[in-house]
Amino acid sequence: MCFSAQVWEDYERFIRKFGATINFDAFARLYADRRAGQRVPIAKAMDAAFARAPGAAGARIREMIADFNMTQTAQLEAEIFKQRKRLAMAERSLESKPTKKATEDQRIARQKVSWVLNKLSELRRDAPKPDDSRIFPGWYAPVMLWENNQRVVRPMRYGCRPAGKPALYDRKYPGTYNARRDNLEGFWRGQFGCTHGVIVVNAFHENVSRHRVERRELADGEREENLVLEFRPRPTQDMLVACLWSQWTASGEPDLWSFAAITDEPPPEIAAAGHDRCIIPIKAEHVDAWLNPDGDIARSYAILDDRERPFYVHSMAA
Repeated sequence: MCFSAQVWEDYERFIRKFGATINFDAFARLYADRRAGQRVPIAKAMDAAFARAPGAAGARIREMIADFNMTQTAQLEAEIFKQRKRLAMAERSLESKPTKKATEDQRIARQKVSWVLNKLSELRRDAPKPDDSRIFPGWYAPVMLWENNQRVVRPMRYGCRPAGKPALYDRKYPGTYNARRDNLEGFWRGQFGCTHGVIVVNAFHENVSRHRVERRELADGEREENLVLEFRPRPTQDMLVACLWSQWTASGEPDLWSFAAITDEPPPEIAAAGHDRCIIPIKAEHVDAWLNPDGDIARSYAILDDRERPFYVHSMAA
């Protein structure tokens, strides 16, 4: 289902590779929402890309990123102070009279201090890591679409809320980051053949049961154990993953731009690893036809069929 993926976050790569236009206003609105306190998960690599953004739009986004990081730092430092105070009180209590509550407070405070210190370290880190470009359902990522007769990149939420549906669809259908090919003319009929997009992916991650990875049945009394596997194409390549998107509007609500990755039956090597879905990487020569489907369902299916077919190798995800 493409539980998470490592995607292109750097808008400059879309300019160089595809000659795309960047909708800086859309990115600026997204960063303004995050600075204002809305839940807007953004990968660290996207923030880093705007360190080089030109002009007033780039400067405005950098300012909002700096403001957000400053607020986050202050909140995390306040939480460390709170938990260290809790830890000190628990340890004093344990010295005088051990209790279950004091023992539990000590354990929780130590765990939270460790977690917050790690968050602070990540927030302050400048050196890039591969996982900086990893997105999860509900996170925002750059999506390329066709707009005003050209390729345009704008940020969208990973997890599509179809236009005209109520906001509760996010809870009712939490798997809408996955647009199954066998349901494109069902649940996704409002988007398929109409609003197509592309994200660029170089690795993706899936939840898989251990016994399926090990190609066996569950033993008597054995509980199912989840593993996260990372799949990478060989030869190494950036894959142009077919997506559907929607612009959701409602009275009194801000517009929501969101997308889903189209998935299909897996190739043998992914099925052998225990997973039952796979994203669809389209060929570069089909990009414009895919982004501008013009209601042609047959052509859209043909593009999905004439896909890139790399071999995927898997490993345990960090």
